[in-house]
Amino acid sequence: MSDWNKRTKLVHGGTRRSQYNEVSEAIFLTQGFVYDSAEQAEARFLETGPDEFIYARYGNPTVAMFEERIAALEGAEDAFATASGMAAVSGALTSMLKSGDHVVSAKALFGSCLYILEDVLGRFGVEVTFVDGTDLAAWKAAMRPDTKAVFFESMSNPTLEVINVAAVAKIAHEVGATVVVDNVFSTPVFSEAIAQGADVVIYSATKHIDGQGRALGGVILGTKEFIRKTVEPYMKHTGGSMSPFNAWVMLKGLETIDLRVHAQAESALAIAEVLEGHDALARTIYPGLSSHAQAPLVRKQLGGKGGTVLSLDLKGGQDAAFKFLNALQIAVISNNLGDAKSIATHPATTTHQRLPDAQKQELGITPGLVRFSVGLEDTDDLIADISAALVVAQS
Repeated sequence: MSDWNKRTKLVHGGTRRSQYNEVSEAIFLTQGFVYDSAEQAEARFLETGPDEFIYARYGNPTVAMFEERIAALEGAEDAFATASGMAAVSGALTSMLKSGDHVVSAKALFGSCLYILEDVLGRFGVEVTFVDGTDLAAWKAAMRPDTKAVFFESMSNPTLEVINVAAVAKIAHEVGATVVVDNVFSTPVFSEAIAQGADVVIYSATKHIDGQGRALGGVILGTKEFIRKTVEPYMKHTGGSMSPFNAWVMLKGLETIDLRVHAQAESALAIAEVLEGHDALARTIYPGLSSHAQAPLVRKQLGGKGGTVLSLDLKGGQDAAFKFLNALQIAVISNNLGDAKSIATHPATTTHQRLPDAQKQELGITPGLVRFSVGLEDTDDLIADISAALVVAQS
């Protein structure tokens, strides 16, 4: 399988077949597994071999297929599938950290990620230093001998800053810190974070991996030692594992993710190019534009692909943003992204609502900012829909 190209891995990677030789992967909807003898049960609880399972919280054949397939795509040794993207974030960090440890994190993060770092880890004695993720000097200055991990979104939510994975990884590795990257916006199609130096990569599989609004899921990717000796014991005892049905949905999503994400990114670039400089907009933010602050890094790190999301900062503030959202006819108002349907979100009042106004301002989350996740609809239809809504927003 290591010799296969990406699309082949996405269709066939990790496949297991039962005695019935089914074409589509089987869903093993079972909470437990039967042993041939008491001796076999004892042996399995001591150590599970390949294709041996104990309990759905510990592992499952359908879940294992998803883990192996996404690991093959990412170029990671192993993976652990979780109940949601946030279960992956909290599981990866909490399983590896203890009281007295130090973490350096980018400050531009999804609201729930900030909650984990600011509230949950702090509650258990982990110190977190926040830095401007695009400032390599700030990363270097924040490192300490007791820094155990660094954490950042490779493309931030919702302002779409792009962080230099290779450079931050080099700085972190100089003090022996583990590099943990939330890679959702970069997508597993465009990013090569493991090859660029990340030790641990996290995805909300709810986003592009499912990509069709059906199920929650997450995944933690890394070395076999980290996944099986650090993550797995924590996750199986705390209950954050992915369900077999959701794993099957994610397997089906992986079969088409390459096609979907490329199409969405092409549409996103076309929309951003049309909207850049629009009278109603203070900013059009899209990493694929040459005007983006990290455009050279986007070319180097993501092959010039800007992803599937753009952010539009309307001049009229929240009032204009709400008029814009309410006038959309094709895109829906919701708080997901990476979906086949285009989705518009007002971060200041939804995903990042809990942040103080000063923190929102520091992060660039203005009252007029709208995050727009580009779906699979016709590009011209989306441009017409957005353009008409902007006219309404100016009224």
